[in-house]
Amino acid sequence: MTTQEKSDETVPHFLRNSTRHDARCLTLQILFQWDFHGSTEFWLDRFWAQQQASPAVREFATQLVTGVQTHHVELDALIGTYARNWTIDRMPTVDRNILRQSVYELLWVTDIPAKVTVDEALLLARRFADDKTRQFVNGVLDQLIKHDTRLESKRLALSQ
Repeated sequence: MTTQEKSDETVPHFLRNSTRHDARCLTLQILFQWDFHGSTEFWLDRFWAQQQASPAVREFATQLVTGVQTHHVELDALIGTYARNWTIDRMPTVDRNILRQSVYELLWVTDIPAKVTVDEALLLARRFADDKTRQFVNGVLDQLIKHDTRLESKRLALSQ
């Protein structure tokens, strides 16, 4: 990833060993590269060989990456709908891919509450980007949760 990764100190201590948190960080790195290369064909095996990821981390990261790749046209359209004054192509690569994986998780990974997905997206923004990205990601995800009818159950769970 060309954006310099920030220190693990920016991640709360209770998440540093979190399997799904680690998977989300790796997912972002894979999606960042995929965004540039348009494929994972020639480098993904080498990427995984360099990681010390448990099978559970790799499995969840693979689920997220595959889901984003499969649904990226729909994800980009949704993000474009809720990202006021931004097109998907104008967004910084990190922002775009944090949003892609978070929107995928909100819509297709039903066992994860919306609050967890949003908190994780904000942690990724904090670790790999800056405060403006955190605000932007939070705003887009908030609008999606408020307005997308497929998220009714997750929206109700937030209000309890």
